[in-house]
Amino acid sequence: MSDEENNVDQDAMADEWGAAMAEQSQSESGADDDWGAAMAEQAQASAGQAVELDELSDTAQPLDNPSLDVILDIPVKLTLEVGRTDIAIRNLLQLNQGSVVELDRVAGEPLDVMVNGTLVAHGEVVVVNDRYGIRLTDVISPQERIEKLR
Repeated sequence: MSDEENNVDQDAMADEWGAAMAEQSQSESGADDDWGAAMAEQAQASAGQAVELDELSDTAQPLDNPSLDVILDIPVKLTLEVGRTDIAIRNLLQLNQGSVVELDRVAGEPLDVMVNGTLVAHGEVVVVNDRYGIRLTDVISPQERIEKLR
């Protein structure tokens, strides 16, 4: 195909796109006019009409005795954090079986017990029937948790 034929094809394609865009804008402006007319008609029809409202009643549970039954079956993720460290990617890629990574905690220091990422307690590792467990040594009060959020 020559350059001249290619330019003619591109011009024809541009003309088709231009016609389609013009047709679309005409149909959209007509739709906007229809919408505006319908809204004006509705406003005129409802002007001056009285509307009766039902009386509101307070059916909510009192805040002093909320029912926890609603949330008792919601699953949460409990995790234990032994410690943390920052490591460069170069050093991370060099890790292999038997490598030792130093953490930010001292041996014997309590572990953090987290629920959905929020600290709720501290504890120590125990073994029960050949399974690991944790004995809680300190539970964070709800007031302390709220203070940490601020």
